[in-house]
Amino acid sequence: MEKKGLVVSISGKGGVGKTTVAALLLKALLEENGREILIVDADPATNLPDAIAVPVKKTVGTVSNDLKKQIQSDELPPGVPKSDILEGWIMDILVETPKFDILAMGRTEGEGCYCFVNDLLTKILDTLSKNYDLTIMDMEPGLEHLSRRTDRDVDVMIVVTDVSKMGFETAQRIRDLAKEVHIRIGRLYLVVNRVPSEMMSIVKDQSEKAGLELAGIIPVDTDVLNRSINGESLLEVPEDSPALKAVREITKRVGLIAAS
Repeated sequence: MEKKGLVVSISGKGGVGKTTVAALLLKALLEENGREILIVDADPATNLPDAIAVPVKKTVGTVSNDLKKQIQSDELPPGVPKSDILEGWIMDILVETPKFDILAMGRTEGEGCYCFVNDLLTKILDTLSKNYDLTIMDMEPGLEHLSRRTDRDVDVMIVVTDVSKMGFETAQRIRDLAKEVHIRIGRLYLVVNRVPSEMMSIVKDQSEKAGLELAGIIPVDTDVLNRSINGESLLEVPEDSPALKAVREITKRVGLIAAS
């Protein structure tokens, strides 16, 4: 029987800390032994590898560009399906670590849409995610990835915001647009990041007004901020980190880890 992995998507406005949340989510989930995890950096800025200190030499965008160029110049070996070539290249750039694997999407070059390669890529990534118990996707900021249906269907969508009005409004638009483009989402939750202690009750009120189910509030954490500024791995935050503790509770609330 084909394996069906759980897909978690992390979305939100730019600058709200999606990559930080993705890294801390990965750390919390790695504490659960025996799960095969793939984390995908789907943001063209490709910041996630730095956040978890895992070097990535090539991105999916790089190999997709190479395939486009070879198709245009008629350099591909005859008789080999293009899907097999692209899949092989993607497997080559997949970074494997003892505890998880990481794939960086990067950005493609040139203008316009090369739909054939994009369709191949979608199918390959769908197939790849089924080889893992859990796939975490750190999406690009804003709404464009939804309009292009980069998320496709997800089991859990976590929309991250900060305490700003724009962040909450973007979260609402992400929820609404997902419905408009008919993305099947099993469960959608809001996570509010970098919240000062004196604003906790205000944030809860704002979440209720936005009509979004609140999965959790992540407090301001100076250790996390210092690691981000200094380029240190967020997988090494101490166990008593307030942000990590909050993310652990979030994983339980959204059903990624069984509640004790």
